[in-house]
Amino acid sequence: MSLDQLNDDVKSIYVDIDDSPTVDLDRETKNELAMLAAAFGTDDVDELVRRGIHVLFRSTVDTGDLDFQLRGSYDVTYDEYLSGMTYDEMTGRDQYPQRDDERRYQM
Repeated sequence: MSLDQLNDDVKSIYVDIDDSPTVDLDRETKNELAMLAAAFGTDDVDELVRRGIHVLFRSTVDTGDLDFQLRGSYDVTYDEYLSGMTYDEMTGRDQYPQRDDERRYQM
């Protein structure tokens, strides 16, 4: 996989997500959502779900879990995704031909 594949997958999934995904909640999740709604004094559980997604995303970015998952699946990091280029492209390392170590010291 590559940075281009990750961009394509993100765009494809973004289009597939509608404005209000339907999620089946188990008893524990419903209880936790009800507790949060009561604590924040809101009846808008959709807003709490949106906040929950932001917290999960931020947590995975901060702990490096997102980079770990992206590196395993696409061989890129979140920083590379944001910049639109890999570290090798940024540093120019992919511009130079590979060294031929066998012929390197021949005269």
